[in-house]
Amino acid sequence: MTTLLYTHPACLHHDTGRGHPEQPERLSAVLDALGTSLFSALDRREAPRATLDQLTRVHDRGYAERVLSDVPPSGRIWLDPDTVISSGSGEAALRAAGAVCAAVDDVLQGVTDRAFCAVRPPGHHAEPSRAMGFCLFNNIAIGAAHAQTEYGIERLAIVDFDVHHGNGTQTIFSHEPKILLVSSQQIPLYPGTGAASETGVGNIVNMPLTPGSGGKEFKAQWRAHGLTRMAAFKPNLILISAGFDGHRDDPLSQLELLTADYAWLTNEIVKISELTAAGRIISSLEGGYNLVALADACAAHVEALM
Repeated sequence: MTTLLYTHPACLHHDTGRGHPEQPERLSAVLDALGTSLFSALDRREAPRATLDQLTRVHDRGYAERVLSDVPPSGRIWLDPDTVISSGSGEAALRAAGAVCAAVDDVLQGVTDRAFCAVRPPGHHAEPSRAMGFCLFNNIAIGAAHAQTEYGIERLAIVDFDVHHGNGTQTIFSHEPKILLVSSQQIPLYPGTGAASETGVGNIVNMPLTPGSGGKEFKAQWRAHGLTRMAAFKPNLILISAGFDGHRDDPLSQLELLTADYAWLTNEIVKISELTAAGRIISSLEGGYNLVALADACAAHVEALM
């Protein structure tokens, strides 16, 4: 089947200001990379808006309403030292979460097996009632809850290979045995969570990587812990928080990963999906702050999904 690409121009209008790492040019670089002839087979779809009901499956209603009502008509408002909203942020955030929910619909209704959501703002740091780490709403968590609520998915695996730990996703699902969260991240690094001892109700697998770790250690951790646990869990659906900020050229981390490492992990995830999930994977963009490295690694990830 054709792989779907969900995006929306509104995601370019979340204006974080000059010098902010999470800039609109990130998404432009990804879309440019996915616009070459190599990706001509991608079926490109416009991301719809998430509904308030979809948001509030994982976020407190008061928080979701407050974020949307606080969007300024001009200028910017800082929600924390890292996270900013501008006039276009509400629409962008709704489209980002809506993309993942729409991808869930398409995959679970048999329209396609795989989808990639090229969206921003990212999501995996957003907690039930707190924006943080550039994130307003937790896109992947919202999509996971949508899959459970609307389709009764019994075993759902979330893979997070962003260099920063997805504290929000872990907080949301730490007591949900039907969801397995498998995550690698640099430790120490923002946000300060993600130790191997953080296991939820036995459904969380954290694989800390020390600064300077490269592809060899990355692959060893995933082979020994992440992929093995995923295969044993036998997920019916796999969602990916796809962050590429562990690349050796990224300015916000100190790992030494290469584009080939992201392609390798994606291929391994695809193998598991074909054994237990009828090949069904939905991936959504998280971090990655060197534009060249981000575009290159993201393109390799999507090529492997295809």
